[in-house]
Amino acid sequence: MDRKEQNYPLSVARGVRSAPALWREHVSRRRFLGQMASATALAGGLTLGGGLPAALAAPHPAPRQSGRPRPRVLGHDLSTLQQLEDVGKHFSDQGHVLPAEQIVAHHGATFIRERLWVQPPIPYNDLPHILTMAHRIKAAGLHFLLDFHYSDFWADPSHQTTPQSWQGQDLATLAQTVYDYTRSVLGALARQGTLPEMVQTGNEVTAGMLWPQGQIYVNGTERWPQFATLLKAAIAAVRDTSQAIEVMVHIDRGGDNAGSRYFFDHVLAQGVDFDVIGLSYYPWWHGPLSALQANLNDLAPRYGKDLVVVETAYPWTLTDGDSEPNIVNAQTPLLPGYPPTPEGQLAYIRTVRAIVEGVPQGRGRGLVYWESAWIPGVGWEPGAGDAWDNMTLFDRQGRALPSIRCYQ
Repeated sequence: MDRKEQNYPLSVARGVRSAPALWREHVSRRRFLGQMASATALAGGLTLGGGLPAALAAPHPAPRQSGRPRPRVLGHDLSTLQQLEDVGKHFSDQGHVLPAEQIVAHHGATFIRERLWVQPPIPYNDLPHILTMAHRIKAAGLHFLLDFHYSDFWADPSHQTTPQSWQGQDLATLAQTVYDYTRSVLGALARQGTLPEMVQTGNEVTAGMLWPQGQIYVNGTERWPQFATLLKAAIAAVRDTSQAIEVMVHIDRGGDNAGSRYFFDHVLAQGVDFDVIGLSYYPWWHGPLSALQANLNDLAPRYGKDLVVVETAYPWTLTDGDSEPNIVNAQTPLLPGYPPTPEGQLAYIRTVRAIVEGVPQGRGRGLVYWESAWIPGVGWEPGAGDAWDNMTLFDRQGRALPSIRCYQ
């Protein structure tokens, strides 16, 4: 955790929701997440004065062993791809125009990650688009990681808005809604023969999900049983669909070992059954590479679960490709030795991969690069631009950069 993160007041660290006003000012999802990087760190202030209860102080036993294969995760999140294609954007590799998923597959990828919103304000990242993309992922010979946001729009540590059509339900009703919805989505994928190999039951759920019912930090109290009720409902739906699907629980604590322990100790104390720990790691928000390495190396033996850095990225330039200010710019503190060039970007990804692959007990499953193909053309919300266009693995014309070889 860097100094900026440590200085957040406890009221923010407990998940006070201030995001909507910032979004109305057109602060992008990722810029706001940067400002809130440790807003739900859970460790610093919350463990003072007595520490964890005895039941949470020790590592938990290893999860059940299913004997199912554990494919290496060398992934790309391509959740904006269909939207870009619909405005005429194309992708190429050494002059050959190809679908982006085929390009990344050619360069060693094994997984594609897609986010799913319930009834989004834009006609993308909904179930019809997921069904189409699932066909494409399988046709490219890749595995599929489905990221349920359980929201109509972006969900992250500062936003976990219950879908509009689900609002007003009590906890028991909402849990049943989550179960039924998850089963319905996976059933639709099963009927077309494109079940995901891995599912995230929530996106960056560090402070809970489906607020207010599943919000963990409320008025100085912690509501782990309510959050766990909803999380268990989602996981039960996955298990009841197929025992072959791996379940990931995803938080944003890549460089924060105390925060990661605090979260997963409490989740496991609630009896939540899952397979994979997912972490977001962006060095300007989550600390140096050494903090990532220390965290992963501690979590693997502590919990006996596989780990995936399920979101990461690094700039290949500091220039801006459209009118939307970039999240990472000349004022962003980047890592020494990793310049904002295609070569520096490639070196960064390979370093993160090496850290993950060096995790004890072979528990480092891999990483997913976030929005590898989000070139200029569409924005993070209707009417906005692209604040991620200098973080892609393709240039502004959709041509693959040298960093596309990150998994080779």
